[in-house]
Amino acid sequence: EASCIPFRSAEPLVQADSMNAQVLEPVWMLGTAAEISITPEPAQPAEGDNITLVVHGLSGELLAYNWYAGPTLSLTFLVASYIVSTGDETPGPAHTGREAVRPDGSLAIHGALPGHTGTYIIQTLNRQFQTEVGYGHMQVYEILTPPTVMANDTALVERRDTLRLACSSPSPAEVRWFFNGDALPVPVRLGLSPDGRTLTRHGIRREEAGAYQCEVWNPVSVSRSEPLNLTVYYGPERVAILQDSTTRTGCTIKVDFNTSLTLWCVSWSCPEPEYVWAFNGKALPNGQDHLNITSMAAAHEGTYTCIAKNSKTLLSGSASVVVKLSAAAVAMMIVPVPTKPMEGQDVTLTVQGYPKDLLVYAWYRGPASEPNRLLSQLPSGNWIAGPAHTGREVGFANCSLMVQKLNLTDAGRYTLKTVTLQGKTDTLEVELQVARE
Repeated sequence: EASCIPFRSAEPLVQADSMNAQVLEPVWMLGTAAEISITPEPAQPAEGDNITLVVHGLSGELLAYNWYAGPTLSLTFLVASYIVSTGDETPGPAHTGREAVRPDGSLAIHGALPGHTGTYIIQTLNRQFQTEVGYGHMQVYEILTPPTVMANDTALVERRDTLRLACSSPSPAEVRWFFNGDALPVPVRLGLSPDGRTLTRHGIRREEAGAYQCEVWNPVSVSRSEPLNLTVYYGPERVAILQDSTTRTGCTIKVDFNTSLTLWCVSWSCPEPEYVWAFNGKALPNGQDHLNITSMAAAHEGTYTCIAKNSKTLLSGSASVVVKLSAAAVAMMIVPVPTKPMEGQDVTLTVQGYPKDLLVYAWYRGPASEPNRLLSQLPSGNWIAGPAHTGREVGFANCSLMVQKLNLTDAGRYTLKTVTLQGKTDTLEVELQVARE
């Protein structure tokens, strides 16, 4: 469309005839349609570049150019006026000190800034005092600085807490996210805000724990943030008791007499849980993930339970196993504790593998005869002293015998006789040695 634009030249135009000279004021002339366009070189300039706004479609002999940095031909947006014949350039209100008009009408911008982004207009004046206008747009891309990932928290509880991440950058550039160095998985991308700068995940899951980064980019620059590491607390789950890497939860473990056994407690948990072991419902003084039984005996038979507690999720879980002596351990055995007692010490003749259906038992000093009887225990649980009792012998429910304050004469043979509910009688002997003090 033709334009009707006032163009003020740098000096009055003079026309002479045969009679006199007459000074003509600048006039408005209607220009014809023209295809003038403006393109930047380089096409995608970065801040700091030297840019040339190249004008295409100029025609005829031109007298002057006006350059505007703005959407309209307003004096406010005037960058510079240029007179072709003299090369004079007059800066306008929008001149930043970096612009210069060239004789071919192009506009050079030295060390462009992002603020140079916008619409540019060139207005030309030809010898017929007609003006033409061309438009163009230029985007000056900034060299981006690394953004920062900000989080509402970096340690969250699974399925309970919400994750909110924000990509902080002063630039309006495009944003993309990375998880553990790779592009954000599709399910996680569903939590992005429309502008891509905020990531929200309700009921965070353990598989979403890891390193998060955001990246800002434009056609000439890209910059990625430092990773922000997210921890997701969960568990304990799948609490189990292992023996030699084999799951034994809910099983019965049979152990040979006087052998060792190690039980391990494992679970899925973050952080590593606290462990509590219990034996037949009573807590044991063990805060480790494993429990050692160094010398299996009848007293160790029972139910062992591991309780795993997570201090972050406030959840807990447990697993149990039953430990029993193997069939090979049924035969009784007497073990002195200590094995080599000294004069003046106490010794316990510990009975391993005593019958579970025990009715009565009796200890003898020497062969199993009434004159040698030290003590016997009745079905009621009470024990009674025998003829050989010295006042230093004590009997226990598990058939064990304690001899207190040993002297050298206590050395020798001791005999245990047991009777079961079925009337089965067993006799077992042990030789006690007493070392001199």
